Amino acid sequence: MRIAAACLWSLLFVPAAPAARTLDVYVIDVEGGKAVLSVSPSGESMLFDAGWPGFNGRDVKRIVEAAQSAGLKQIDYLVISHYDLDHLGDVPLLVSKIPVKHFVDHGPLQSTGKGVEARYKTYADVRDKGDYISVKPGDRIPIKGLDVLVVAAATRLLDKPLPGAGAPNPLCASTPEKPERAEDLEDNMSIGLLFTLGKFRMLDMADLEWFYDRKLMCPNNPIGTVDAYQVSIHGQDKGVSPALAQALHARVAIMGNGPRKGGAPETWATLRNAPGMEDIWQVHYSMLGTAETNPPADFIANPDAACQGKWIKLSAQPDGAFTVTNSRNGFTKTYRARN
Repeated sequence: MRIAAACLWSLLFVPAAPAARTLDVYVIDVEGGKAVLSVSPSGESMLFDAGWPGFNGRDVKRIVEAAQSAGLKQIDYLVISHYDLDHLGDVPLLVSKIPVKHFVDHGPLQSTGKGVEARYKTYADVRDKGDYISVKPGDRIPIKGLDVLVVAAATRLLDKPLPGAGAPNPLCASTPEKPERAEDLEDNMSIGLLFTLGKFRMLDMADLEWFYDRKLMCPNNPIGTVDAYQVSIHGQDKGVSPALAQALHARVAIMGNGPRKGGAPETWATLRNAPGMEDIWQVHYSMLGTAETNPPADFIANPDAACQGKWIKLSAQPDGAFTVTNSRNGFTKTYRARN
């Protein structure tokens, strides 16, 4: 009896196993720029791009608010996809508001014009004082508790299929080729990332345009399927080819558009007709389209041009289940794990 009682008593004081933590992804409203904050189950964080500079520090403030909501005291990895104004943001101001531990980009500046040289120098002066990693396709960003694979960087693309991928892509035959746009070199320098947590997968190609995403996915699909697709180049049709967007068989698409930037009706049609697509979520209502080329209001974080900077949050489990939440109204939809 004493032994049984002692065992029972000890069980009462066995610490409960910690609940499995999720991958949390905040798609921050930076008005048609890009800033996506991910927090891995380990608690380490990664910010993918930093929005726009200027506007009285608007985008830095919104990034810091999202980080605080996630309980962060620092950004472990700041990944700058490329050096366009709406992605590079104001890194000196950002690091003055929240510490950044590691900087990641695709390497030296290769484009010219439109003020890119000056803004790159401003960023590089801060980057070079910290811990810095330059990546190429096939590299991994070493955030704990999450696999983050580089699939594109500096116009180079993943050249070997991932395990279980590599099948012929039938969409290549029906997806026309578009020319590589010399004026958009900086877009096509973009780092593209594949996030994997157990069975959950999410692809984010930043501003990679049609020419390169078709090149990546044809004639064979090296990526396979994903659960969530962060829509390329804010949903501008020049960057969303069916050869990629439809071949992924994503269940949801999340678009970091602005009220008058991205969210093209052509992109809507491409996404809506993608096999397996359940829902499209948008940071903004796209005024370039109509009610028929925008999702229902619950799936739009900012329905008006004069917005409050609300974000969309995705939370994923290792079994592949995930939820997406609209911070404007708390609307949440759960997507059960695929069989």
